[in-house]
Amino acid sequence: MTLPNVPLNAQPQPTYSVVLNGKDITQNLTPRLISLRITDNRSFEADELQLELDDSDGLLAFPAKGEKLSVSLGWKGDGMMHQNVFIVDELEHSGAPDVLSIRARSADFRDTLNIKREQSYHDVTLEVIVQTIAARHTLKSTVSGELAGIAIEHVDQTNESDASFLTRLVQMHGAIACVKNDTLLLMPLGSGKSVGGQPLPVATITRANGDSHRFSMADREAYTGVTAYWLDIRKAKKQSTDVKRQRKKQKKTQTAESPFDATFSNDNVMVGKEGNVKILRHTYATKDNAYRAAKSAWEQLQRGAATFSLNLARGRPDLFPELPVQVKGFKAEIDGTEWIVTRCVHTLDVLVAT
Repeated sequence: MTLPNVPLNAQPQPTYSVVLNGKDITQNLTPRLISLRITDNRSFEADELQLELDDSDGLLAFPAKGEKLSVSLGWKGDGMMHQNVFIVDELEHSGAPDVLSIRARSADFRDTLNIKREQSYHDVTLEVIVQTIAARHTLKSTVSGELAGIAIEHVDQTNESDASFLTRLVQMHGAIACVKNDTLLLMPLGSGKSVGGQPLPVATITRANGDSHRFSMADREAYTGVTAYWLDIRKAKKQSTDVKRQRKKQKKTQTAESPFDATFSNDNVMVGKEGNVKILRHTYATKDNAYRAAKSAWEQLQRGAATFSLNLARGRPDLFPELPVQVKGFKAEIDGTEWIVTRCVHTLDVLVAT
């Protein structure tokens, strides 16, 4: 999204809209709005909306918990982008001067998504499981094509909420699940692709766009690999699958299950060397499931080795989690990294003249 064409001496004006249960209430909010803040999170952490409204005249009515707020943000002359649908979750009234604070989330995680359940899935696809869970919570569902057909031989949900179970399941396959606009979405983690499988456009941010930044790099405890266990019921003992850095002298093989070079021997997969190996706590039902989980965990460790945060001088409503970003004007190590947005906070503050 680009800023609107305005005279050099003029400042671009932000704009927004808020729709309550299908009714546009923007005009009613505008004279009372103190601040609007949207936190766009990755994965199953709910997105959040915070509104602060002036109630100095005492005429504001409390919205009921569970009511839906649909919010869009943008710049005058350049249109608005829809952000999400939020469910009113918390209310707070303070003063003086009197202020009504409204907090809402993208899904009601206090309700059915957090109820612990018992269920087993046999010989289904990942898409079928997602559809089953979405239907249980009156949500629509969309699963990325490359994930939809993944076969699940057997998986148990034992005294586990749907949110926790689905998070664990998708992490095993290098994916994320999230709720956006009343839809349960499943897409590859950190792939820079839309849920439909199309490459997302790369957003460019230069140093001149930011007020401040923070970059950090960690060795993630210097892990050299990841080990996952599976339980072979016939032999009644645990087996293991290792995913580690590639050894240069080992023979490489490539399979449909492994899109990168790997070495296989009996009950393990080697993609590196012995050393400080991370062991996954969960025991998997099959060798394939253990392999996918170890591979996903190893890739996630690599992606999380460096973090970079920016405060932009002018808001970008077009930024959202999983969007690839290229930055320019910083250190070579920062500019040369392929970044993926993991969290985005949009803030609109109203300045009152005194």
